[in-house]
Amino acid sequence: MKLYYFSEMPHHEFPDEEGEKYPSLRLELPNRFFSPQKAAANYQRYLTEYEFADQAGFDGLMINEHHSTPSCVNVGVNMTAAILARTTKRGKLLLLGNILPIEDNPVRTAEQIAMADLISGGRVLSGFVRGIGIETWWANTNPVHNRERFEECHDLILKCWTEPGPFRWEGRHYHFRHVNPWCLPLQKPHPPIWIPGSASPETAVWAGRRGYTYVPFLVPFDIARELFDFYRQGAAEAGRAVTADNLGFLICAVTADTKAKAVEAGRHFVWRMGPTLRGPAEYFAPVGMRSRAGAQFALKTRPRSLAQMSYEELLAGHFIIAGTPDEVAERFAYVQRELGVGHLLLEAQESRMDHPTTMRSIELMGAKVIPALATV
Repeated sequence: MKLYYFSEMPHHEFPDEEGEKYPSLRLELPNRFFSPQKAAANYQRYLTEYEFADQAGFDGLMINEHHSTPSCVNVGVNMTAAILARTTKRGKLLLLGNILPIEDNPVRTAEQIAMADLISGGRVLSGFVRGIGIETWWANTNPVHNRERFEECHDLILKCWTEPGPFRWEGRHYHFRHVNPWCLPLQKPHPPIWIPGSASPETAVWAGRRGYTYVPFLVPFDIARELFDFYRQGAAEAGRAVTADNLGFLICAVTADTKAKAVEAGRHFVWRMGPTLRGPAEYFAPVGMRSRAGAQFALKTRPRSLAQMSYEELLAGHFIIAGTPDEVAERFAYVQRELGVGHLLLEAQESRMDHPTTMRSIELMGAKVIPALATV
């Protein structure tokens, strides 16, 4: 099983009592709490941690993108990919990913991903996401068109990568009279494509039909298994076999020299599960963004929201894994046995987890956990 390092690059340098005054940290917390000086230092720190994870032996480095939230100030997944493409040497660069429904120029997106793939020597894994409702509000896009724009943007990006230009594109949401990108991926026919999910059966089926790697995020095991069944349904319709390499799973994880230190460090993930997910329901799922089937599935995905769970319940449910290297390796192996995944994505830094704690966790993962999982 392959391990991937992931940080949301949070900016949690403001008083929590100020954040509690607003209905949501996303969209609502005024940016007067943003500190350019602290953010400048944070970006250097987070990139250093990514580079150390590459040196420590992680199979890949996952990066994402969100907007208008202190929980993730990585606002340009392709920009970060370009930096890490140059400064890292061996790990895959997992972009998970570009938020296709809010993109107004898929050709530009295709060029930027291709450029990162070229600089990295062909290490890009190109994830495409529909995004959460927050990004729809941020981009002022119509949630009713979210899936249509996702699929059309995907189709145009793939055509940019695989068919000779120039050509013309006249779709429902995108119109380009002249498409002829002079920047194409190193990997042929194109970088591998990954799709995340947590509540949409349609997305799982869609990914299965195409043979893309599919990754549920922070859901109970029984929900992940059900989503994987939808994925297998799509794969069967296309006559594709499903292997562990097609399936991944995302959790939060940290290790330390002692169990007590690891458990204390793991408490920082509660901020990610709680305050950063607090807010009006329509912020996260605007009317029209989900199909009826998707809305019904979302209701049972998390019968209790992560924000309502105690730290002990999040540990027991494997949303967070914190322990010594031996304990963490055993829990990772348990996740693999339960879900049959070939890729485990570790959100491994969060909130106010400090730099020394993060670096020591990365070091122990590389020295003890990754070798222990080599045959899992």
